[in-house]
Amino acid sequence: MGDTKTMKVDAAHHRWLWAALFAAYVLIPVLVTQDFWLKILIYAGITAIGAIGLNLLTGNTGQLSLGHPFFMGIGAYTAGFVGQNMGLPFPLWMAAAIVVPALFGAIVAQFALRLRGHYLVIVTFSLVLIGQHVFKNWTAVTNGAAGRPIQIGLDIFGWDVTRLQAISRDKVYFLVIWAFVAIIAYLTHNLVRSRVGRALMAVRDREITADVIGIDITYYKIAAFTISSGIGGVAGAFYGAFVQYTNPAEWSILLGVQYLAVIVVGGIGSVAGSIIGALVITILPYGVEVFSPYVPLIARNPGDPGIITLFALNQVLFGSVIILFLIFAPRGLADLLRRAVRRVAVRQ
Repeated sequence: MGDTKTMKVDAAHHRWLWAALFAAYVLIPVLVTQDFWLKILIYAGITAIGAIGLNLLTGNTGQLSLGHPFFMGIGAYTAGFVGQNMGLPFPLWMAAAIVVPALFGAIVAQFALRLRGHYLVIVTFSLVLIGQHVFKNWTAVTNGAAGRPIQIGLDIFGWDVTRLQAISRDKVYFLVIWAFVAIIAYLTHNLVRSRVGRALMAVRDREITADVIGIDITYYKIAAFTISSGIGGVAGAFYGAFVQYTNPAEWSILLGVQYLAVIVVGGIGSVAGSIIGALVITILPYGVEVFSPYVPLIARNPGDPGIITLFALNQVLFGSVIILFLIFAPRGLADLLRRAVRRVAVRQ
């Protein structure tokens, strides 16, 4: 009886959650008038896309990776080359930004996934270093360490929706990027709940047992790595298109650590957690910056009085948040929110 009631609560919770998200999607471009906060929400959407891809690999398949920035960088440069150099429209440069990183992911997975645990982490870490070298030296595509402009629009059949007079460029990007977040989240959620998703989780939880019962471990690991890389390419492509510029320094190992923090805070193995974690990790440093003038101990600029700089404070908070969640809430904010809703609903 209790399980039935819990299932009904979860179903109702999901319906209300989707309704609230749709309302926010429609209302935010209307209500948020400051470009500053709209841009932050756009960056959060880009981070959410990348985090969903990483969570599929790390959270659902158990393959810890720091190599996500490599595939995101490939996505950004591919979008720039196909959309700008070749002059192809949005559907084609986005398709290329998915396919090319996914192919690289499938190739890398053939070798990387022969290893496990910290050995796999070292391999994916090395992948980022290799990517940095390639991005800096393949000047025909990347323009080297100086970076390259990415002048591409969201054009379909010759009509660029970012140039509409009735709505700003930032609002168009917000609507398009968060629509992609919803689509990718929906597809990934269904994948995780399917037979393939159950096989991935079997590989994560009991790899030897999964092998004994006939699950092709290598196939599912490569599939997860390939899909994760393709989704990372989407995030990188949107970042390059929105910022209109990219350089090798943006796709460093620090970005890989940031994405791991996103899925830890939001919830490892949770699609909703990827989105929640992206919002928290993206908004946190900007929130600190907004409220820092009211805290006298923070030095906002070099030479200002204070015991800690704004940059150092953000680093301390970033590390502290990861540690606190690993210790006290290892399943992330998504699980905390789910349990809170259940308690309230069951009591009623």
